[in-house]
Amino acid sequence: MNQMAFEVTIPQPFETAQERVIEALKQEGFGVLTRIDVHDTLKAKLGVDFREYAILGACNPPFANQAIAAERDIGLLLPCNVVVREDESGAVNVGFMDPKAVLEVVDNPVIEEIAVQVRERLVRVCESLNPDS
Repeated sequence: MNQMAFEVTIPQPFETAQERVIEALKQEGFGVLTRIDVHDTLKAKLGVDFREYAILGACNPPFANQAIAAERDIGLLLPCNVVVREDESGAVNVGFMDPKAVLEVVDNPVIEEIAVQVRERLVRVCESLNPDS
């Protein structure tokens, strides 16, 4: 991906990989608040056949609470998005928004520290999914 994200490839079917991602997020204190099924939405709205692709809105309530207390409009940048997508070869890639990169737009040292801690947890989730670990 790029500097706003990091990713891992999971050699499992899409649904199994998605379940693993959700469970790994739970282990680090995140819940999934939203799930946007891009595949189904594009099919229903545009008649487009698109590979499996879901956007998970992950939230760690204690960190979200701290962030909102420090910066009331931070909700514009929440939750942390995690993309589970099937690529052209059928492999499943999981991309994690890098909160440190995304939250750099906020000039607040409290938010910067929260972003560092959230990033550490998301990196651990990503590493836990790595089949080479």
